[in-house]
Amino acid sequence: MGDYLFSLVLTVHVLVGLGVIGLVLVQHGKGADMGAAFGSGSSGSLFGSSGSANFLSRTTAVLATAFFLTSLGLSYLASNKPAAPSSVMEGLQTAPLPGAVPDVPVVPADDSKAQSIPK
Repeated sequence: MGDYLFSLVLTVHVLVGLGVIGLVLVQHGKGADMGAAFGSGSSGSLFGSSGSANFLSRTTAVLATAFFLTSLGLSYLASNKPAAPSSVMEGLQTAPLPGAVPDVPVVPADDSKAQSIPK
C-alpha cells in the first residue's frame, strides 16, 4: 500500500511542478504593465486589464502550496519505509517445504545384527 501511495504522491508532485513552471513562464513581468497602459491591447483580454494577473498569480500560489505539501508528503513517506535487513540471512525464515518429510531420528530396531557383522 505504501508503494502505491508514494507513486501517487510522486505523480501529483511532478504534475504540480510542471504546472508551476508553465504558469510562471506565462505570466508577464512587472514591466509589461507599462505597455498595457499605452494601449497594447491586454485590457480587452478574457480576464480584463488586471484580472489575468490576479488569476495567474493566485493559481501559481495554489500550485506552489500544493508543491510544498507534496514535497513534505514525499519526505514523510520515504523516511517511514521499513528498514531493510542488513544481511541476506537476517530475514530468512526456515519452514518445511510442502510435502517434505520431517526429520525423524532413525534408531536401529535390533542391535544384535549390527554386532554380528564382521569387521
